[in-house]
Amino acid sequence: MSLEKNYAEVKTKVKEICERAGRNPDDVKIIAVSKTFPISNIMELNQNGQYDFGENRIRELRDKYYNISFQYEGKINWHMIGHLQSRKVKDIVAFIHLIHSVDSFELALEIDTKAKQINKIIDILIQVNTSNESQKQGLDPADTLNVCKQIRDLNNVRIKGLMTMAKLTEDTEEIRSSFRSLKKMFDEMKSDFSDMEHLSMGMSHDYEIAIEEGATMLRIGSAIFGNRTV
Repeated sequence: MSLEKNYAEVKTKVKEICERAGRNPDDVKIIAVSKTFPISNIMELNQNGQYDFGENRIRELRDKYYNISFQYEGKINWHMIGHLQSRKVKDIVAFIHLIHSVDSFELALEIDTKAKQINKIIDILIQVNTSNESQKQGLDPADTLNVCKQIRDLNNVRIKGLMTMAKLTEDTEEIRSSFRSLKKMFDEMKSDFSDMEHLSMGMSHDYEIAIEEGATMLRIGSAIFGNRTV
């Protein structure tokens, strides 16, 4: 199946799920997770109207940005969706559109410091470990509000919402519980955090549930690009 056809099918399915759930499809943004896939795939999707691309490895993200910038003038918004180490912030701060994976005040402070040096405000999402899995990154839900209050005082970082990853399981109710708890947290916080508008949750295997539970950003890789070989 072609990349263009995969992409069209995902968009159609997202629209159908939104309409069934009583939501406006325009309120749900697809982040095409392009990690390990070549820049030719990114440019092909971009020419078909996809502007937002997610990567989870700093070196790959940086290399794709520079390589594409040198040969292509299409509008692309780059999203960092993987774990971000403080020492790597400097490599992406100049061009990143949104960082989905801020999981500590210390990381936010480093982003703020590097953003200040180039007179830029960086939009971030706070990653929350709603599945309570020890191997996953993300803030404990009980700590999230206090950390967000600390980050709010930084001048060059702007909290735009929350992000989570549900457990990789066939138990749809467990997946739904993770997404629902993030949406509840979001609803409780947004009156105090005026810039909050995004819920990044849902991937290729569970984005239908994520839409039903209020996701505004879906991180979709294999359903668009196919299975990864590396």
